[in-house]
Amino acid sequence: MAPSWDVQRTAGHSTFSGRPLAEGEEFYSALFEEAESFRRVDYALDEWTGPPQGAFCHFRTRMPIRVKQKRLFVDDDILVNFFLRLAGETEPLRIQFRFVLALILMRKKLLKYDQMERTDGQEVWTMVLTADRSTHRVLNPHLTDDQVEAVSRELGAILHGDVGEFAASEGGGGADLGAGRDAGKPAGPTG
Repeated sequence: MAPSWDVQRTAGHSTFSGRPLAEGEEFYSALFEEAESFRRVDYALDEWTGPPQGAFCHFRTRMPIRVKQKRLFVDDDILVNFFLRLAGETEPLRIQFRFVLALILMRKKLLKYDQMERTDGQEVWTMVLTADRSTHRVLNPHLTDDQVEAVSRELGAILHGDVGEFAASEGGGGADLGAGRDAGKPAGPTG
């Protein structure tokens, strides 16, 4: 197995002068070997005089441009209601939505993982809703990172536009969760 070294990311400013580096600005970085890791020193272009004495390596790079992502401002009760209404669904896309919603609710500490069991060859998580201590079974569709991202994007679009219609409908069928789209198949285990 190839060795791995801990190389810190840029701190966003020149280590040499302390001046902040702007988004998209080019700069130099030099790495100095220290025990099991490397110490990184960043230099603005106008501060660079060539490779510093004792540097393990150096490179020219650019400050990343931050992509501003839309934040999802949806009431927690709507997320929980959406999660509850998707219980018992058998369509793959709806199972994927429910799983991603469970992850979101776990992150918000509104849903707590209790245990996992295998039923008919499928991984099922038992989860507890913290508000009322009710238990819920969630099928883990073993989504890849790309599938989680795609489902999250579609879920975000639904929550930004159609969640009111979904929440208002008695049967939970108000929001179209993928009709006419390729629902895809859950991926196999990822590990």
